[in-house]
Amino acid sequence: MSWRDVTVVDACVRRDGRGGSPTAVTDDDPGATDANRRAGAAAAGTSHAAFLGPVGAPDGGWPVRFFTATAELSGCGHGTVAAQAVRLTRTPLGELDDRQHTGGRTFGTVAIRRPVGIEVWFDQGLVTLRHPAPDERAAIVAAIGLTTDDPHPTDAPRIAAPGAPRMLVPVRERSVLLGLSPHLGRLTAACQRYGLLGCFVYVPPVGDQPGAARMFAPAIGVDEDVANANSTGCLAAHLLDTTGARTVAIEVEQGDTLGRPASVLASARREPAGIATRVGGLAVLRDGR
Repeated sequence: MSWRDVTVVDACVRRDGRGGSPTAVTDDDPGATDANRRAGAAAAGTSHAAFLGPVGAPDGGWPVRFFTATAELSGCGHGTVAAQAVRLTRTPLGELDDRQHTGGRTFGTVAIRRPVGIEVWFDQGLVTLRHPAPDERAAIVAAIGLTTDDPHPTDAPRIAAPGAPRMLVPVRERSVLLGLSPHLGRLTAACQRYGLLGCFVYVPPVGDQPGAARMFAPAIGVDEDVANANSTGCLAAHLLDTTGARTVAIEVEQGDTLGRPASVLASARREPAGIATRVGGLAVLRDGR
């Protein structure tokens, strides 16, 4: 089947509107199969596609499903930025407070028209953190090709899960990050062995300077993501946990090695149930809206 009225959105662009992660957004077809949706993601020429449900869920959340060419995702941060940007453009409003239902969870979103594009924030929910087992850590670090001089001197890898777990791996400086060339076959095997979505390699933010990161997820068909918003929220949770602060707000630049400069914002705060995060980014629709 062919998908009509597909909108390509550059999600999580830099502040000047450059770059971003191209994401296809279209209305879902109740008669489509998941194979049709995977094929639609591939045909759009984007790494991810968002399929908007026709009606709201009983709890008020609008269903949105995310697919790559190989799999459905239980959540997609930059896809949520893209989907909610499209939702806003279908209204005359300057700001849309919405609720989205994805992966069995309903959460709050807000989309706001800005001069450069549409700013979107969403509640990521609680992020759980744990230290990786030695063999788990060794397998991922070896697969991404880190040498003994590359790790960050004061930070350490963590497993973070806003739903699907992924490993956060800090390195000492941007030159190390930009020079990485992971062995994708070994990384796929390691992620599948330990049940990980992928590996988010980063340089932490310092003061007012943004951090930088690259997300490798070949196990779900995305060798390298232009912008991984959910992992940025995970990083905010990790930094909150390790610093002991009550709140943390960060900006993380991504996508430079792919020629698609991107920027993701995230904040984390302590709540009685755990660490809760919000994630945001700026979206630009390809038709200029």
